[in-house]
Amino acid sequence: MEKLHLLGPGRCFVEFGAGRGKLSHWVDVALQNVDNVQFLLVERATTRFKVDGKHKRRNSVFERLQVDIQHLCLNKVPILEKKKLPVVGIGKHLCGAATDLALRCLVESYTTCSDGQSEEPAPKRSRNDKTEVASNNSADNESNKDDCKPVAGIVIALCCHHKCDWTHYVGREFFKSVGLGPVEFHYFQRMSSWATCGMQETTTKASTSEGSEDQTNDTEEHEQTFSKTESGSDTLQGILTVEERKEIGCLCKLLIDRGRIEYLQQRGYKAALQYYTESAVSLENVLLTAVPSPSLIPEPTT
Repeated sequence: MEKLHLLGPGRCFVEFGAGRGKLSHWVDVALQNVDNVQFLLVERATTRFKVDGKHKRRNSVFERLQVDIQHLCLNKVPILEKKKLPVVGIGKHLCGAATDLALRCLVESYTTCSDGQSEEPAPKRSRNDKTEVASNNSADNESNKDDCKPVAGIVIALCCHHKCDWTHYVGREFFKSVGLGPVEFHYFQRMSSWATCGMQETTTKASTSEGSEDQTNDTEEHEQTFSKTESGSDTLQGILTVEERKEIGCLCKLLIDRGRIEYLQQRGYKAALQYYTESAVSLENVLLTAVPSPSLIPEPTT
């Protein structure tokens, strides 16, 4: 985020699938003495053991929204509607379809111009006021350009491609452009689980370790349930080697992510995939980043 110049003042960091809010907490720590920073933590489930009380900086404001991402319209969030801040969307372990919902929420529901259109019709004017109206419209258009606040950036750690859904997938146009559809997507989605076959051993060790509690266990929920539901149920398990399955799984994940990249690029974003940690630390180690073209990046407000 620092390399993308996203850790600056006058921004609102929206954490999707926030859970306990650890990611926002550490982003806040990284911001140090930066002023005028807002955090919006989006989580549909009731969360225990939140880290909200550990925030020590007075320059940051934290707010939680208990809502499903697919029902969230950022333009209607009071803090964004009032301050019209550029948004930085972040997420860690935003499983499957939740990533697509978050991307669509950022790119489509939080429009490039936060002011939007006035819902009330303009008052009628006489013919003599035509010149004045044209002048005012021109001034309003210039003002709207100045007030445009696009999404400043997107940083999401990808995972659980086997939980993707064609209905919510943002890369459907990409799939169709290469002759693929929902049936093929279903198979790629299912085979993507092969990329993380190694999680089963790690999860088994973690589940048998002594002294682990719900509030302190660092094993993610999707890691606990994944191997039982997907990895061991495929009929090709005895035909392909583990390494072959992993390679195919990685290619399936890459194909699904390619559709997300195309979706963002078509909407004026410079998007990329990169590894953010070693596979020995986590097999789900791919990060999706996106920033708008330089001409769309707003000046931070102080």
